[in-house]
Amino acid sequence: MPRPLSLRSPRTSPFAPTTLLALATVLAAVAGLVGLTAARAEAASLQRISSFGANPGALDMYAYVPESAQPGAPLVVLLHGCTQDAAAYHDHSGWDGVADERGAVLVYAQQRSANNTNSCFNWFRPGDTARGSGETASIRRMAAYASEEFGATGAAYVSGLSAGGAMASETLSAYPDAFAGGSVVAGLPTGCADSLLEATTCMNSGKQQSAQQWGDEVRAKNPGYGGPWPRVEIWHGSADYTVRPVNGEASREQWVDVHGAPTEPDRTEQRPSGTVAEIHDAAGQPAVALNTVSGMGHGTPVDPSAGCGGAGAYFLDTLCSTEYTADFLGIGSGGAEPGPTPGPDPTPTPSPDPTDPPDEGACVTDDNYGHVAAGRAEHRLGRAYTVGAGDDLGLWSVGVTTSVRETGPGHWERTADC
Repeated sequence: MPRPLSLRSPRTSPFAPTTLLALATVLAAVAGLVGLTAARAEAASLQRISSFGANPGALDMYAYVPESAQPGAPLVVLLHGCTQDAAAYHDHSGWDGVADERGAVLVYAQQRSANNTNSCFNWFRPGDTARGSGETASIRRMAAYASEEFGATGAAYVSGLSAGGAMASETLSAYPDAFAGGSVVAGLPTGCADSLLEATTCMNSGKQQSAQQWGDEVRAKNPGYGGPWPRVEIWHGSADYTVRPVNGEASREQWVDVHGAPTEPDRTEQRPSGTVAEIHDAAGQPAVALNTVSGMGHGTPVDPSAGCGGAGAYFLDTLCSTEYTADFLGIGSGGAEPGPTPGPDPTPTPSPDPTDPPDEGACVTDDNYGHVAAGRAEHRLGRAYTVGAGDDLGLWSVGVTTSVRETGPGHWERTADC
């Protein structure tokens, strides 16, 4: 078992959480009950999974399998915020208590500093958010691994904070057939940015689009897919000056449009700490909820006095958002209906799906940062080299764009153009 990781203090660099998204920029059946029992005994605390299969996004995987988990357990994938890690999120977010209480398996995707200087998920990079590509593909594979190895074959969900919240939305959009629902905490809507500059604009002032345009951002990831769509809960502080509250409202508009739900909430609920929950139903079931926490800044709402998480940097003592989220999503109560399950296939494919991993012979043009993030190249001493052939692509940077061609499985060579 790895040495526990600790919560790091906020940095004062331009990549610190106060601008955490601006410049830099969380699993199909096991052999039987005996195997699952052994897995639980070994994974009573947070465990690092050294290998889980294809990992084009070069992420790390951690898992928490509580003793209460049984075959068919629900699964929650969790995505931390910038400067955080899996252990910090596990220790502070309150999801460990939800897992213990409801028998859910938790998987934490952890970003590597080699992918992002401030350990943010790259929610604004198309190569990391498309179906079958980069970080979302790695997250999807983690879910499949947990389903296979831990018997977490119930409904799967994904949730995240800030950059992780934005990536949770992107993951739900890329794999609506694999995740029954999720939550976006202090995050942004799918498709808000395709670059660092756009990310800054989205964070600071949002992006002006109609509800249908927001919905189209989700639908465009899986052309031809007609549902079911994941249930989504959104959390945002009214005093969040890092990711402005307008982003929470845009996320609500986006998923309401995707579900075809009424634009006006079906009901409004008052929750602790001045929180107002606006809930939209679709087909007679809760589909989208926006929770606005009055006076809260940037972070995950937790309630240590109720045994829900721990207060700290970007874990704010207000109310237990994880418990409300688990209730809304139906975690531990049969799941959202209808709800897809992760299954053994890491990349289920609706038809058509132009964003699946390229076939042998495919040619891809991207910046060198994107090639490395997608596993087509590797980073060594500030430069990017193709995986397989080892061709020098130049500086490892978003400012250098090159073309590469897959001449064999996992073997990439530099080419003049695509």
